[in-house]
Amino acid sequence: MAIDFGLDEKSVLVVGGTSGIGAGIAAAFAEQRARVVVTGATVREVEAADSSADARMLDVRDGGAVERLIAGFDKLDVVINCAGIIRRGAEHDPAAFAEVVDINLNGSMRVCASARPLLRQSRGCIVNTASMLSYFGGGLVPGYSASKGGVMQLTKSLAIAYAEDGIRVNAVAPGWIATPLTQALQDDEGRSRQILDRTPLRRWGTPADVAAPVLFLASDAARFITGAILPVDGGYLVA
Repeated sequence: MAIDFGLDEKSVLVVGGTSGIGAGIAAAFAEQRARVVVTGATVREVEAADSSADARMLDVRDGGAVERLIAGFDKLDVVINCAGIIRRGAEHDPAAFAEVVDINLNGSMRVCASARPLLRQSRGCIVNTASMLSYFGGGLVPGYSASKGGVMQLTKSLAIAYAEDGIRVNAVAPGWIATPLTQALQDDEGRSRQILDRTPLRRWGTPADVAAPVLFLASDAARFITGAILPVDGGYLVA
């Protein structure tokens, strides 16, 4: 990243930072000379993390585990919530629906609430991960869509609530990003063509495309921005 965002030695936690968009964001912060901790939900995810990353295991459904992880920090400047799952076709089952919402939405809230005291001390910030499905419905993924709509409103609500602590809370809303989470759609020639035909920039995004706006939102350049949901979608939302 050619731009210096002034994040040297900032303490950054990227929840869900062992793969996909989260890994791209973690790598971008590391390039900015920040001190980055990433989390994965399983031993396999942690072991697969970039060897230079400080990777920890965390199940965001476990409130106690979230509190213990954050208690291990003596300083925390930036929290990025990227942990998420999708269960295409299965989310009409209430149990699957509840699991997706618990991870994507409730998990984000658990992390935000636990991190608030440390972020108050540093006057730090939070960047959540919303989605295009924060705006649209998804017939195959009602749990994912509901959770990401919730992340959007959670971001706006915490921006108001945490402002008194000097904590900014924003979110990015990625469009169609080439990650393992979207691999099935990338491999479906017809569906991929539909996506690209609607995307004005005519390509799938990359984790690096999402990481740069996150760096901006976490930097002093965004010091008067809070409660914003920034689409990173190649124009998909407006097409």
